[in-house]
Amino acid sequence: MPSRRQPRKDSFDSHDEFGDVDGTIKEIAEERLKDAVKKAAEEAEKARNWGSVSSGMRRDIMDRITTRVDWRKVLRYFVKTSQRSDKRSTPRRLNKRYPRIHPGKRVRRHAKIAISIDQSGSVDDGMLAAFFSELNKLAEVAEFTVVPFDTEVAKDKVFVWKKGQSRKTERVACGGTCFNAPTKYVNEHSFDGHIILTDLCAPKPVSSNCQRMWMTTKANAERPYFQTNERVIAIDA
Repeated sequence: MPSRRQPRKDSFDSHDEFGDVDGTIKEIAEERLKDAVKKAAEEAEKARNWGSVSSGMRRDIMDRITTRVDWRKVLRYFVKTSQRSDKRSTPRRLNKRYPRIHPGKRVRRHAKIAISIDQSGSVDDGMLAAFFSELNKLAEVAEFTVVPFDTEVAKDKVFVWKKGQSRKTERVACGGTCFNAPTKYVNEHSFDGHIILTDLCAPKPVSSNCQRMWMTTKANAERPYFQTNERVIAIDA
């Protein structure tokens, strides 16, 4: 019997991951499809080559592909997908029928998340306050390590933001911007996920050993200094 051709997992026709997933993952998948359609629409707009598509239909298409993902859900999803399994052997209870100890596995799942906060001079106090406001909300659902930076990481100011804690805005630096500094710090300390809060006003950094995501204001998201395939979340400052 001829085998059925299986769709690629990274294609839009593949639904392999949709079996037991929640609405957030489906929402993100839909947004990825929107991103592809958006790029095609923007190319058509730039080339003025919409063919026979009416102006009303063009407006409707552009409105429908506008990203509306709830970034709070995306953050929760990021934390969830950054989790790793830490397996260790533990003895099971003695079996009376088979008087020997059977080794077992106990699984502890946790995610070690780093959140780097851009404290360069181009990030004004209002934007910094907006970042801390969002982190206070994220702290309601997760624990994470805060990594302040400008051209280098302020290592003596790195701290763990415990789940449920509320903190005030704190500026500890005011220099230039270098994304290599926090990326290398996170790479060296074996984190599972990395979120960078920034205005995106610096060159593209070195690659990350863990999944990396960016958070910035809507204005900066529309005019990034560099292009990236990594997820960029826009917030209101």
